[in-house]
Amino acid sequence: MNQTTIGKYRWTICALLFVATTVNYLDRQVLSLLQPYLADRFHWSNSDYANITAVFQFVYAFSMLFAGRIIDKLGTKKGYSLAIIIWSAGAIVHALAIPIGEGITTVLGWAGITAFSVSVMGFMFSRAVLAFGEAGNFPSAIKATAEYFPKKERSLATGIFNSGTNIGAILAPLTVPWIRVNWGWETAFIIIGTIGLLWLILWLYFYERPEKQKRLSAEEFNYINSGEEEKNENTSTEKVSWLKLLGYKQTWAFTLGKLLTDGVWWFFLFWLPAYMKAQFGMVDHSIVIPLAVLYTMSMFGSIFGGWLPMHFIKKGYKAYDGRMKAMLLIALFPLIVLAAQPFGYISFWIPVLLIGVGTSAHQAWSANIFTTVSDMFPKKAVGSVVGIGGMAGGLGGVFMSKLGGALFDHYKALGHVETGYTIMFAICAVSYLIAWAIMKTLVPKYKPITDL
Repeated sequence: MNQTTIGKYRWTICALLFVATTVNYLDRQVLSLLQPYLADRFHWSNSDYANITAVFQFVYAFSMLFAGRIIDKLGTKKGYSLAIIIWSAGAIVHALAIPIGEGITTVLGWAGITAFSVSVMGFMFSRAVLAFGEAGNFPSAIKATAEYFPKKERSLATGIFNSGTNIGAILAPLTVPWIRVNWGWETAFIIIGTIGLLWLILWLYFYERPEKQKRLSAEEFNYINSGEEEKNENTSTEKVSWLKLLGYKQTWAFTLGKLLTDGVWWFFLFWLPAYMKAQFGMVDHSIVIPLAVLYTMSMFGSIFGGWLPMHFIKKGYKAYDGRMKAMLLIALFPLIVLAAQPFGYISFWIPVLLIGVGTSAHQAWSANIFTTVSDMFPKKAVGSVVGIGGMAGGLGGVFMSKLGGALFDHYKALGHVETGYTIMFAICAVSYLIAWAIMKTLVPKYKPITDL
């Protein structure tokens, strides 16, 4: 059966997921691009900024656990809608960070608590709201992919919508510095935050579950549900407890894989502008082209990573086994980040391009590790498992941000902040091979869950 006969409506859903993920990363990237300006204006140390990003990651981590559960309970359409409303509001609230911070510090001052400045406290609160909403993006998107794509196509669909993270990261440096210079930093948060509400209109109009989707042909519906594993899947809608899910090695393989690798992406996402300023004195418009190049590389990495396991699946591998083979190859590429600092003296383009290879590998890895969940778990549990792994990944991000901030302040005081970046790049380089080895040890061969 050819694709014309089957139909292509599932790719419309993939396009919606791509746009939502782009908006997701646009919203979270605004602060990192404004960090050099805001740090000077409000006199932040590296540790202050690390605390702000750590709050986002900490709230995001625990919200992911409940977001997956909520998505499974409400369904993809309602759950995704709620998530983007909250995170759009959270993005806009950043514009009010100073008056919010004044209110919070006043209240805490009555209790004798003066740990953080007004600006730091205000941005912490804003990041917490943003994180709570953004936690719903990936559980929703992965669940929608599991609903609309057969297993053999899920990594490609995931790779495509996941590449939106890079489009968001490209669009942000092209727009945010310009808005800040011309209209003020508050306006940057307001304009970017409003975009998600426009996406919501499209989502409500185009999305329904496949069995209720009138735009979906019978041929495409049958194609989506093809595959012998799908036929054997328990179709019960009874809620699955976290405790039961934690009893499976497949859950731990995904969770530990996220714990060890998500922090790498968070680190690069939040600290690259600060790195470009610390190492090369680059701020605002001077970092636009380097960051655009780096994240363009990452976009292609995401799509390539989604395609690669299909190559092995076509050769007869089970979906999970083909994915793990692809992930081993992908895990080798971040090792090149080890050369970023030793050769950075030649030109700032050397670390930009080498880190670009590392971020490309992360996106390729991410496209595959997400789909290991839908490979092995029934659809009713996908959101919950993604939430558990997402929480672990967020906690990994907290650790990486706090570690980075402490190292950079320590070595900056000693007069050679570049040593701190060398240590962090080394951690980033080896994380994927360690994660792959643990995942392979826990689940050496494809073993779907059929008793939920």
